[in-house]
Amino acid sequence: MTRILFAGISHETHSFVDGITPLSDFTVLRDGQLLSCRGDGSMLDGFLEVAERERWEVVPAVFYRATPSGTVADAVVDAFLADLLPRAAAAARAGVDAVYLVLHGAMSAESHPDVEGEVLARLRAVPGLERLPLFGAFDLHANLSQRMIGLADALVCFRNNPHTDARETAVRAAGLLARCLGSGVVPRMVGRNAGIIWSPPATGTADAPMRTLAARARAIENGVPGILAVNVIGGYSFADVPEMGVGFCVVTEENAGAAEQAVDELCALAGEIREQGIVREHEPEDALDRILAARLDGPGIMVEPADNIGGGGPGNCTTLLKLFLRRGVDGAGAIICDAAAMATLQGRAPGTRMRLAMGGNRFDGPAEAEVELVSLSDGKFTLEDLHSHMIAAAGRFIDMGPSAVVRAGGVTILLTTHRTSPNDLGQWRSQGIEPAALKVIAVKAAVAHRQAYDRIGKASYWVRTPGPCTSDPLALPYRKVTRPIWPLD
Repeated sequence: MTRILFAGISHETHSFVDGITPLSDFTVLRDGQLLSCRGDGSMLDGFLEVAERERWEVVPAVFYRATPSGTVADAVVDAFLADLLPRAAAAARAGVDAVYLVLHGAMSAESHPDVEGEVLARLRAVPGLERLPLFGAFDLHANLSQRMIGLADALVCFRNNPHTDARETAVRAAGLLARCLGSGVVPRMVGRNAGIIWSPPATGTADAPMRTLAARARAIENGVPGILAVNVIGGYSFADVPEMGVGFCVVTEENAGAAEQAVDELCALAGEIREQGIVREHEPEDALDRILAARLDGPGIMVEPADNIGGGGPGNCTTLLKLFLRRGVDGAGAIICDAAAMATLQGRAPGTRMRLAMGGNRFDGPAEAEVELVSLSDGKFTLEDLHSHMIAAAGRFIDMGPSAVVRAGGVTILLTTHRTSPNDLGQWRSQGIEPAALKVIAVKAAVAHRQAYDRIGKASYWVRTPGPCTSDPLALPYRKVTRPIWPLD
């Protein structure tokens, strides 16, 4: 029976937020726990489906994941390798035919700017794994490195942002592995970065510039013999690492020349349309005025990229909440991550009235208001949409930590203990709130929310607020990025 070593590590690392991300922030699955992900809708599940279909024997090792946040502690990488390498060595000694990895592609640690490249290098150094087929799936917001390209045989990234195809991508990558094992032809990768930084709001695949690049990539993929996959990588603009930004990677069988030509063409095209990646945001007051004046028959969405939880934002910026409170907006809704506020509310009865400070950080202070406690919960919910952006690594079962709903006049506020990306309407409905009935909703995201909120929103505006996930790369203090790169140069 064909035996596949199965492992993964996933973190999107924001170089410009405060603090170091510790091991305690990571969810860790070991050995048979990886197999228990079958059916949960995640990338792990996607691989396991193909393994089941192909009748592979899966040799599960370890999987680490955490919500996007600051630079990862070296101790996390050390712990992951201490879990992975002995298991990989044991699998190699027992006989294994290939390696399959679930990755993110934008993870960096204190001493490792390219964690994925380091993991690949350490796996290739295990006796018996040096030349085995090594395949995997990764996020569209990766920062492509030459180590990743040179050490893996085939990595396939998401095509959609919001990431509605995460599980499908894992299936597609595993399908390529099945093709390789069946034919005996091991592909190779060709790729590089284009010297361009686009912030997350510019990387939505329904719009230009990403839509233009994806259309050309699919044409190459479908029209050039020997090319198996063309990855269009939006990059992660909040990573201060040497190799970062928009990039392209081609997986090819015996057609390296055509692959190189495809990468050249896509890099040139990206350069031609790079200014389409400039993000234009509204002032919050202006966006709110537009929404209220329009008398919409559903909520207006005020999207706050600067506190994008899925991009590493803290989820506790209060500019929009303060605006709603100051203006007394009846029917406004906001979600704030604040463990301290939650601790204050624990044990109190619904109906309790009190003055409460909510959220706040170095970008804006807490929002204070007289609130009424509506409800308390454990914060657990099941995703309504199994194509949700957030299902990729976490699966369908989400834990916001102890949570509460409070109201301040006409403003409804959901307080959570854990940062939870606003990518599924079940987040609201699990707490007894129908989001479609709200008039205006503050959303801490960039693009990932659209799979959920486009279904109920009648108008949507990116708004300019203070926070660590600015849409303007020129505002970030890059020190390690390889220059020149647009728009810095």
